[in-house]
Amino acid sequence: MDQQATSRFDLKKLVNDRRSEMFQVFGDNVNPKLTQVLKTIGFDRNYVRGEGSYLYDESGKRYLDFLSGYGMFNIGRNHPVIKQTIRDYLDLDDPWKIQMGATLLPGLLAEKLLSHAPHLQKVQFANSGAECNEAALKFVRCATRREKVLFCDRAFHGLTYGALSMNGCPSFRDGFVSFLPGLSNIPFGNLEALEAALSKSDVAGLFIEPVQGKGVYPAEDEYLLSAQRLCRKYGTKLVLDEVQTGMGRTGKLFAYQHVPGLEPDLLLVSKSLSGGMVPVGAVLMKEDIYRKVFSSMDRCVVHSSTFCQGGLAMACGLATLDILESEKLIENGARMGERLITGLQDLIPRYELLKEVRGKGLIIGIELGAPKTFAMKSAWKLIHAADGGLFPQAIIMPLLDQHHILTQVAGHNMDVIKILPPLTITEEDVDHFIGSFESVLAECHKFPGPAWTTASHLMKFALTNRT
Repeated sequence: MDQQATSRFDLKKLVNDRRSEMFQVFGDNVNPKLTQVLKTIGFDRNYVRGEGSYLYDESGKRYLDFLSGYGMFNIGRNHPVIKQTIRDYLDLDDPWKIQMGATLLPGLLAEKLLSHAPHLQKVQFANSGAECNEAALKFVRCATRREKVLFCDRAFHGLTYGALSMNGCPSFRDGFVSFLPGLSNIPFGNLEALEAALSKSDVAGLFIEPVQGKGVYPAEDEYLLSAQRLCRKYGTKLVLDEVQTGMGRTGKLFAYQHVPGLEPDLLLVSKSLSGGMVPVGAVLMKEDIYRKVFSSMDRCVVHSSTFCQGGLAMACGLATLDILESEKLIENGARMGERLITGLQDLIPRYELLKEVRGKGLIIGIELGAPKTFAMKSAWKLIHAADGGLFPQAIIMPLLDQHHILTQVAGHNMDVIKILPPLTITEEDVDHFIGSFESVLAECHKFPGPAWTTASHLMKFALTNRT
């Protein structure tokens, strides 16, 4: 049958006609609790366009995106090369899902990824970071014939059931009853606890984020190297979850490359692998793991999923790696990250509410701390009694409303603001953020003042909502 277009469907017209209904339609049919939260904290903006490091609302106002979809848009939003790659891919009429069959693009992307991690030999593609963790959970158990798996306090590896079973954040686990057997958590960075857990030689895998996303806690180099040594001593596979830290986020293509001699058995990559445009994930692994999982021709499809190795995702992955290299975005991210961290740390002696600034490259956590001034200290305690993670919104909300900068907290019940700017940001963007952040922080040191009024209103809402 001739496949000339006969449908009258017009996506642009549909979006333009109903754009004003966005929050109503989303709230009615997808997640009304989320829209309620967005309205409460003033995040109910109608963004109509994203380009590079910026978002634009319906009035044309520009916002600096210092979240980049929690690390999805490392190369910026709607990069022109990615857009052209999508057009080129569609023109290929690629027969990508052949059952049974092989296609070119997955092999090319795997080849490119492995060229940057030469101690690894095979790639299993997936659709998300959570899927990567699910696959790795299966693979370490299959490769070692062991059941036990270790993960760290505060860890976040995804929200599907296996990944959730390795989640160190109770707020995500509450209400979902029991979890997979054989999984247990250990203190992040504690080598004594790690060796005690590994010493019986019955642990299949250790899952670590080189920089923990929840709270932004970088692992010490010595901890990672010692964890690798202990894993090899006791026959445990070391899995590094670089779903958020990969693709240049920390100033290297992969965060483990900051540590000479560190060579994980499995490396998990997702989020920005496709430039943020198409769901994708990749599990890079050593040859011996591949051979034990895919151990015979009968088991050649023992792990897969319908849309893994999707041609469009593979094409965007190849384009993203080229963009990172040709535009030197990783190097820019390293420079801008150093400028941001140094500039923010310089504020600490001047503002008692600013406790610590930590991170690596462009994954940065700004931790607030209890003030010493009596009036502010009393208000701080009252607000935290209502909700342990409420106060940062008193900074996040005016950053968005007054300075047009998008940020958010680094996790539940913590006084940490997380910033994950695209690697495309400029010195002007960095200086604008530091100046704006200081301006808002200075207002927080005025008591009474608008920041404390905002926090008080949020506290009342939190208490009412809980009731």
